Amino acid sequence: MVIVLFGAPGVGKGTQAQLLADRYGVPHLSTGEAFRRAIQENSEFGARARHYVERGLLVPDEVVTAIVEQFLSSPPYLQGCILDGFPRTLPQAQALDAFLQRQGRAVDAVVNIMVAEDEIIRRLLLRGRPDDSEAVIRQRLQVYAEQTQPVLDYYAQQGKLRSVDGNADIETVHHRIVQLLRSISVDNVPSSQ
Repeated sequence: MVIVLFGAPGVGKGTQAQLLADRYGVPHLSTGEAFRRAIQENSEFGARARHYVERGLLVPDEVVTAIVEQFLSSPPYLQGCILDGFPRTLPQAQALDAFLQRQGRAVDAVVNIMVAEDEIIRRLLLRGRPDDSEAVIRQRLQVYAEQTQPVLDYYAQQGKLRSVDGNADIETVHHRIVQLLRSISVDNVPSSQ
């Protein structure tokens, strides 16, 4: 089972990914966590990622993809995973599909958690980070939408994209995602849970 959780910053992807990982017994792979581990281990691609991160630059697609592929090539990710924060661009999505195909696997479903922009802004402002002004958040959301729309279109064309209303409490959103996964008969999703 390979599930991709999608959604703008502040929709609760990380929380939902961990809940799904716990429910289905597959690991949660967050791009941010993968970066931190690769940088800490000073792997070849970790060192390349550090170069960009330390300068406040976006890490190029090929470096991001290489780091994620390193994780997906090793236990416990060989049995499946919940991806959070990857893929974010069309080249990353295409590279992920090609990589999984070489392993005889595929993305089973892409779950796009939808939350109203005003609610996202409210949630992010509540975090209280000094760099999270409303103007900055709106700009981040615009960039996110521009970057990720081609990825959503790509998975929609494959019939793998499903949207879930994320304007609810954590448990309700989790229940909606589980019901959605059952309804599309994703492999390895137990119907009794």
